[in-house]
Amino acid sequence: MRLLRIVPDNTRFKFVWFRRFSYPLSAAYSILVLVLFLTVGLNFGIDFKGGTLIEMQAKSGKIEIAQVRQTANALGFGDAELQEFGDGTELSMRFPLQAGGESAQQNVVAKAREAFAATYEFRRIETVGPRVSGELVQAGALGVVLAITGVLIYLWFRFEMPLAIGAILGTLHDIVLTMGFFLISRLEFNLTSIAAILTIVGYSLNETVVVFDRTRELLRRYKTMPIPELLDLSVNSTLSRTAMTATTTFLSLLALVIFGGSAIEGFALVMLFGVVVCTYSAMFISTPVLLYMDVRGQGARDEARERSLSGAKPKAG
Repeated sequence: MRLLRIVPDNTRFKFVWFRRFSYPLSAAYSILVLVLFLTVGLNFGIDFKGGTLIEMQAKSGKIEIAQVRQTANALGFGDAELQEFGDGTELSMRFPLQAGGESAQQNVVAKAREAFAATYEFRRIETVGPRVSGELVQAGALGVVLAITGVLIYLWFRFEMPLAIGAILGTLHDIVLTMGFFLISRLEFNLTSIAAILTIVGYSLNETVVVFDRTRELLRRYKTMPIPELLDLSVNSTLSRTAMTATTTFLSLLALVIFGGSAIEGFALVMLFGVVVCTYSAMFISTPVLLYMDVRGQGARDEARERSLSGAKPKAG
């Protein structure tokens, strides 16, 4: 029985050649991310900013967003941030952190109930104080840094130096592009977003390891093949697997975006973007980087060292 192949076995696509376009594109995007991060910043959610989040659903008809904003701002708790979602009958309303501790936050909820309970059903209420939000920021940042550091250390020991550098650059590239997605889309950045970033790091690592394992195998098999052709061959030979993995993951995440509801929509959207970025990165960013490194010389030196170690005889005592 012939296995399903999305990509033909004899594909000979020139991936390395496209670095002329992929590198300037990624560089321009990365600069845009840096500018937006320094000027606009992330849209931190209640987990990190603190405050009160209320999700409501209209009991009948559509939401009058302008009227809700006017009523919410008139409560005297500062400018409320409103976001409509679902089929036009649901919205989230976020009030800034109030001075006065937990009692002040509960007062926000009580006043909001008085103002909206007649026409809206309260679906979700969250309050986070300044101490908790500060601890979450520290814990989240530390978790991301430690996880990424662990992945980079693994890549360094997993491959020879040129391959390790290419894998590390690809992983960092995927993180930067994902942060750009948050900055451009203004998607709320919360604890779920950190989970999405760490998942993307793992997916990026998986895609890169598959391609680079084939690259290392081909380096030992074809010792005279030009490096550009060898790199193209390594990507083409794993292209069917990459396409199958990306397609099935993409379709699963698309289903979560459409049918998963608001609670998981943000995570699924980030992961959807991450699957595209990681696939693009493995083929057009990480692999072409090896053109600028002595992959064949490093591989030959490592192979010679392995042979010398395996063939060394213990000295007579």
